[in-house]
Amino acid sequence: MIRKRFVFYGWVQGVGFRYRARHAAELYRVTGWVKNEYDGSVSMELQGSEEQIEKVVLTIEQGRYVRIENMREETVPTEEGERSFQVY
Repeated sequence: MIRKRFVFYGWVQGVGFRYRARHAAELYRVTGWVKNEYDGSVSMELQGSEEQIEKVVLTIEQGRYVRIENMREETVPTEEGERSFQVY
């Protein structure tokens, strides 16, 4: 199990990004959170297997109105006991 932190830039706010992320996280059984940032970006942390995390990101990218122009990604420490995916 790993945990990754992402910051997405582009057309990522006001297009259903966070709710698509929640749906994908639940579909692939990944925990974590997603939230809009004041600069127009979206931050997200995902915890699961590498394959599960990749599937979540691919599902978000295929969103009808979502257009990710740039993305930062880093591995962060896992969160023990986390059981769900939260939208903030």
